[in-house]
Amino acid sequence: MGTVQRIHPIDGTRCAILDRVSGHARRRALDASEGLADLLLALKERSGLSYSELARRTYTSSSTLHRYCLGKGVPGDYQSVAKIAQECGASDDELHELLLRWRRATGPATERPAEPEPAAEISAVPPDAPVRRRSRLPVAVALAAVLALLAATSSAPRSAPGDPASVQVPTGHPWVNDPSPVPTEFFGVTMNSTSGTMPAFRVGSVRFWDSRTRWANLQPHRDAYDWATLDRLVEGARRAGLPSMFTLGGTPEWAAPNAPKGVYRDSSRSGPPDDLADWDRFVRTLTERYQGRIEAYELWVSATDPKLYAGSVETLVEMTRRAAEIIRSEDGEATVVCPSMGELWQPQGRELLRRFAELGGYDHCDVAGVKLHQRDAADPPETLVGLLADIDDVLHAAGVHPRLWNTGTTYDIQFQGPLDPRRAADHAMRFYLAGLYGREFGLARMYFYNWGSGRLPLVLQAEGSQPTGAALAVAELQRWLADSRSRACGQGSRIGLPENVWQCEFVRDDGKPLTVRWTSGGTARTPAGPGAESTTGVDGQTTPLAPGATVTVTETPTLITYA
Repeated sequence: MGTVQRIHPIDGTRCAILDRVSGHARRRALDASEGLADLLLALKERSGLSYSELARRTYTSSSTLHRYCLGKGVPGDYQSVAKIAQECGASDDELHELLLRWRRATGPATERPAEPEPAAEISAVPPDAPVRRRSRLPVAVALAAVLALLAATSSAPRSAPGDPASVQVPTGHPWVNDPSPVPTEFFGVTMNSTSGTMPAFRVGSVRFWDSRTRWANLQPHRDAYDWATLDRLVEGARRAGLPSMFTLGGTPEWAAPNAPKGVYRDSSRSGPPDDLADWDRFVRTLTERYQGRIEAYELWVSATDPKLYAGSVETLVEMTRRAAEIIRSEDGEATVVCPSMGELWQPQGRELLRRFAELGGYDHCDVAGVKLHQRDAADPPETLVGLLADIDDVLHAAGVHPRLWNTGTTYDIQFQGPLDPRRAADHAMRFYLAGLYGREFGLARMYFYNWGSGRLPLVLQAEGSQPTGAALAVAELQRWLADSRSRACGQGSRIGLPENVWQCEFVRDDGKPLTVRWTSGGTARTPAGPGAESTTGVDGQTTPLAPGATVTVTETPTLITYA
């Protein structure tokens, strides 16, 4: 016998009431979501980004973004809204306005459209079956409970834009390669010192910038040179056994008197020299003097920042070509590093990178210099992986795939707030681990900015002081990875771990596997894995593991060794 559908009278009355209430809520939600959508769409159109490009940058789908911008859907959390807006270049005021509109679209005053009633409201039963009524709260009580829950959610503390908790960490793309060495030079630092003193903790290479070694310092007059400071630095690095990189920048006033003034107190200019023959002469004199003593030459600093380079991309490419030719003629063993590109979180920075590549700038170099850093010093270092993917896309579109050296950060880094000691140590280790993760994109060296200064959010060692906990953590990481080769990196469910867990795998020269595991935020319990013998913490303490043991992973990296 067939079945019929019965609607209980009391349920029909309740549905009618809910329909009237949810009808008003739907209209209010529609108005609020349209207000949010209008601003998102305006930002998207202003940015010039396509839906597919914006989706790639925000780790969502084009169709989802399209719904958000048409008001057909509302992001379930403000972090998603902020991520979309930031990629579109939203100002702080616009982010605040988006927050208000998102709260109106999701808060209790507007309610989201009600979900369809569960099937039990309209039940299919045989005609002779007994009617079973579910116990229900009175309608008013049920609605009050829902509104109270929404009110509590709306009034709960929220992470403001820029707060580390609100930063969306990208999904790391897992990779596995034939094991390749982790060179000691990978662990570099930029020197903020003129004394020739080297770090009192383990590092692998040094870079000279903000050390009074700008072109204007070394050649204050057309026919006069002052090599004293650079001599001390080069000799200090030689004694310590550290390969050094010299960074060019800061045109002397005499070579470009009408160019914009630079940001330093030495009267240097941010524009290129009026006569490129002056550039040729300086590069040749420099490389002749330090032939065999300086390992690499970075051909300009932060070329995307007009405070540091105010010339055209075409001139920059020509300066690169000429300098590379001279360096190779004077010191064929030196590594030529193309001018470093910064501001890469912003479309204008990536556009200059693209333009330099398309004009053939990278044809003249062994390595591409990039400024790879978090948007804010407090952001998880793993956000660098997402920025690396953006850089790789730009270079791929231009048809070039150079090795990458990360040569620093943003000019305004010293104005950002300091990190507490624990977070500083975690971030210092994970800065280099994110770099190791980035080997998939050709990232071959990381220069931390910087050594010597105590005015930064994360200090390794102020000159004249002892190494900080962050410096000692970096040294411990290098000890973990000494005499090892990197094999793989992965993150989250793609490698069978919780989403906040990241790890890189290595193989020691004796054949034993190692894994470094950490989280981008919070903690997680993970299986140690077959053959796990012990864990080692940043303090150097080793703890044996029993078969089948689990390992609690935190934001402080942990070493797991295997049989």
